[in-house]
Amino acid sequence: MILHLIFRLGIWFLLTSDLSPANIMIGVAIAFILPKPRIGLADIKEWLKILAKMLIVFPQAYWEALEIMLFPHRYEGLNMEKVPAGRSPLLIFLDIFFITFTPKTVVVKYHKEGWYEVHRIDRKQLLTD
Repeated sequence: MILHLIFRLGIWFLLTSDLSPANIMIGVAIAFILPKPRIGLADIKEWLKILAKMLIVFPQAYWEALEIMLFPHRYEGLNMEKVPAGRSPLLIFLDIFFITFTPKTVVVKYHKEGWYEVHRIDRKQLLTD
């Protein structure tokens, strides 16, 4: 329960970038109003993978931002990435959040057939359109 509250507040503060008392109260109210997800043993394993991925994504985002500032990134393209099987809507949201959080990538579209359409920029022409 408390982990869900902290997670939801964290997402709220990332979205609003406002730590005023009024915004904190709104965030807490929204965190309590949202329905609680059902978590099984398989979901706990996925959450542990997400937490490990979080430790990688945040430093990667800073590195990519620095790279973009220092070196030209002239090439871009769209790639299709497969969604892992049996993903819950919350884990799909987190996948899209992490992909979009890094400066070189953004999820353009989620296809219900199980694919993410990802736009990428790169220094070298490695991508195909």
